[in-house]
Amino acid sequence: MSVPLWFFIACLAAVGVKTLRPPLWLVIVLLIGGYLAANSLFAPLFNPFVK
Repeated sequence: MSVPLWFFIACLAAVGVKTLRPPLWLVIVLLIGGYLAANSLFAPLFNPFVK
């Protein structure tokens, strides 16, 4: 059985949020910050660390 990567990450995030109970504002800040960092001029700097 093959599971898409995005689905696996979404399930892992849901379990993490349920068990660790971080504040909602922290989850939103991390999501928006990651999105902005991925689409910024600094994205090539993050690329070697992600791969």
